[in-house]
Amino acid sequence: MTETRHGLGRIHDAKGAREAILDAAEKVFAEHGFDGTRVDVIAAESSYNKGLLFRYFGSKLDLYAAVIRRADEQTRILQEQSIAHLLDRAAALDADSLRDLLQTYLKAYFDYLLTHPLIARIYLWEMAEGWKTYAQIVSERDFDEVHHLKPLLSRLQSIGLVRSDLDPFFQLITAEAYSLAYLACLPLARLFSPGEDFTSLDAMRRAGEYNAQFVSQGLIIDPTKKKVADEN
Repeated sequence: MTETRHGLGRIHDAKGAREAILDAAEKVFAEHGFDGTRVDVIAAESSYNKGLLFRYFGSKLDLYAAVIRRADEQTRILQEQSIAHLLDRAAALDADSLRDLLQTYLKAYFDYLLTHPLIARIYLWEMAEGWKTYAQIVSERDFDEVHHLKPLLSRLQSIGLVRSDLDPFFQLITAEAYSLAYLACLPLARLFSPGEDFTSLDAMRRAGEYNAQFVSQGLIIDPTKKKVADEN
């Protein structure tokens, strides 16, 4: 599908235009946060007029929601793969295999944030502002996915594989947030340790492994220590 771009007399592809607008919006939202972003700045960044933005997305909030939804679709694939592995191995699941699955997921999530720094920064804006804008765009599908996931996480907790009795879904989202915190602290680390290698490909690979191991060790019970405790 093609259509005329009004005012400039140029023909553009509708799908390509939407993606260009989303890319521009992602960049501007990452730089200024939701409240600090102006639609005319997104329009200028995308090289499409503001009227077309409103035609495609309705409002600034709807455009922001589309940016978040695009990222959600990308990370949802990682989550669905991990859940599928959990369900496949549920009958014979133990602490070691659960830890391996969690580490695999957290490394993949870290890599996603690393390769999508603008999305990571948007999430950091949300964290700083108490997720107030995200709360306006959360959908019924999001709640359905959480309600679908919670029983599985609760089961892992009930059979003694999860270390803490805190809400298991809350433990999962804080595990994901640790990757965000690590990336957010890199400029601070470079400030106080300017000679250290924090950002080469090898350093970031090791960082992803470190984060996954650190978090999973904290969340999943150590079976050897549990055995000792049970024997005592």
